[in-house]
Amino acid sequence: MRHLALTALRDHHAEGAELYHEFLRVDSLSAGLYVLPAGEPDPQTPHEEDELYVVLSGSASFTAADETTLVGPGTTIFVPAHQVHRFHDVTERLEVVVVFAPPESEQ
Repeated sequence: MRHLALTALRDHHAEGAELYHEFLRVDSLSAGLYVLPAGEPDPQTPHEEDELYVVLSGSASFTAADETTLVGPGTTIFVPAHQVHRFHDVTERLEVVVVFAPPESEQ
């Protein structure tokens, strides 16, 4: 078992200059905290892995393929590998836990 406190995840994320900070990697999956400031574009491109997003805080729109939805705290989204997707119209700093299965490819 691994215990991960949200405050510690936020602190580790703040230490780096990247939007995404991976906090867990095991054979079957990887996970990280993704933070987008209000008004900032989401630069991500499709991934080789399936993804699960869980919005912790903030407000934005999310588009995958041709479907758009509003997201906020508690929103959970599954995106299959290779599907074009992104957050946009971020109106409040967005914090999202992202889970990749299998683990995200090293780039």
